[in-house]
Amino acid sequence: MYFRLDKLKQSLESAVEGMSSEQLSWHPPGKWCAVEVLEHLYLTYAGTIQGFERVMRKGKPLASPASVAQRMPAGRKAPAMALPKGLPAEKVRNEIGAKIVAMDAIMAQCEARFGRRVQLLDHPILGPLSATQWRKLHLVHGQHHLKQLLRLRESSTRQMGLTRTSEVFSSK
Repeated sequence: MYFRLDKLKQSLESAVEGMSSEQLSWHPPGKWCAVEVLEHLYLTYAGTIQGFERVMRKGKPLASPASVAQRMPAGRKAPAMALPKGLPAEKVRNEIGAKIVAMDAIMAQCEARFGRRVQLLDHPILGPLSATQWRKLHLVHGQHHLKQLLRLRESSTRQMGLTRTSEVFSSK
């Protein structure tokens, strides 16, 4: 497995380890809670897996020619397919690591079959990307949301009056 994605997997799992259901559900007004952030990432990983599985089934890269319009502006809202839909918190929490592993595995299969530098699949906003570029995208995106999860963990702990680490971890 790509070592940076493995580190991201471990960091995401660690960020929510020991959080209570209440902490996972707490959010500032108008913002996502921790479980919604995890679900968003889970859905992006699942979508990428499906896309790379299509590449393998078709037996050829499915990337289209790049266009200048395909850029990701700052502050962009998540596309509908990646918006949290209310999956059970425990499912998302328990399976997100496996999704990252499966995503990296299908990318590696496509790389082995078509080459490392071949643009394999279109991102809905960024356009055609290689598996290496997809990994970097998911790494940067995951790190962005990891920071969000850590802030939510800290804020929910303060809001709920849990002041000591032992209280947080004993509230499973």
